[in-house]
Amino acid sequence: MRTQTENTARVVVIGAGMAGARLASRVPGVTVIGEEPHAPYNRVLLAEVLAGRYEPDVIALPPAEVRRGVRVVRIDRSDRLVHCDDGSVIGYERLVLATGSNPVLPPLRGLGHTLPDGVHPFRTLDDCLALRAAVRPGVRAVVIGGGLLGVSAARALAECGAQVVLAQQGEHLMERQLDPEAAAMLRRHLEALGVEVHTECRVRGLRCADGETPAVRAVELADGYELEAELTVLACGVRPRVGLAQAAGLEVRKGVVVDDELRTSDPYIHAVGDCAEHDGTVYGLAGAALEQADVLAEVLAGRPARYGGTRALTRLTLRSPAATTPVTAGAAGGLDLAAFGDSRPMPGDDVIRLADATRGAYRTVVVRGDRLAGGVLFGDLAAVGTLARTWQDDDPLPADMSLLHLLTNDGGF
Repeated sequence: MRTQTENTARVVVIGAGMAGARLASRVPGVTVIGEEPHAPYNRVLLAEVLAGRYEPDVIALPPAEVRRGVRVVRIDRSDRLVHCDDGSVIGYERLVLATGSNPVLPPLRGLGHTLPDGVHPFRTLDDCLALRAAVRPGVRAVVIGGGLLGVSAARALAECGAQVVLAQQGEHLMERQLDPEAAAMLRRHLEALGVEVHTECRVRGLRCADGETPAVRAVELADGYELEAELTVLACGVRPRVGLAQAAGLEVRKGVVVDDELRTSDPYIHAVGDCAEHDGTVYGLAGAALEQADVLAEVLAGRPARYGGTRALTRLTLRSPAATTPVTAGAAGGLDLAAFGDSRPMPGDDVIRLADATRGAYRTVVVRGDRLAGGVLFGDLAAVGTLARTWQDDDPLPADMSLLHLLTNDGGF
């Protein structure tokens, strides 16, 4: 039985990231508990803050009532209570887990539970601000990880004047989104900014200077080569934060398992965003988090709604402060890239590709049967709207349409 000293809310949300903030903006009277001291912000724009283009207040999300700097330490499912590290206990009718994800810390020699000085994850606003305070012109920085986050961090550091090396274990940059041709253009773009790119490069450990607080001095590669480093950025992916859910006895696989109503194995608890696993998939994407929050808002309001998965578009648009006109992908001024679906063809697929080396533009789409399976656009995104809508709607392509028309500016429709 709850005591009178405990607050009870209709809906309690654990996590004040993009999913939690979106839900709070659509469901009245929600109690949001957030670990970070900051107001909710757009995590997608952290690289813009690192590069100095935006100040933190610019990436703030619409105001939401959030209990900031408070961490939930335990969920009591039998009495429907959440216990917080400040001693408060909050009752709920419905609980929403929007706990997000943690950066993956790779198993590197010299990297323990306490990070050496100069080693930075790049996941939160505090991570971003700490890195921005440490970077200066000429500093030697190594970014470990060549996915979307690593590429964004490397470019931002280069714009700050750092001497940047990007170490990617895979065969090419942004392997989840790009085909080899687009990845090669992205690499040339980064190299034009002065970023030294190493692919098929496995990092073995960190060499740190001795002292009361170890400080990174170099990144050691598996072949014995060392990359001198005063700053090291860990951009090795993320892992769903599921500790609270596991401790509460909820079903957890890769993430917290949810059904089409974003409901966990407990009918009074839902999960959205990076921590949620739906139909075997953990998305880890802002678009999916927002879509899940929108569906859950309808469910909590008692209206019929179902989440059927997200077909997400990845966009990377970065411009230097001096860029005032469109630029080619190989120039140091800017970069426009979009990827969706599966751009890696399977046997029997049709592949349509257009490349313009002069303009630094590249477009490719994969057609599987009568459906658009995926594609990549680099340098010129004029056709991305129509292509993405066709892919997201999963509509069959007109039988009499030339496949080459898919890559025209209007998508051929």
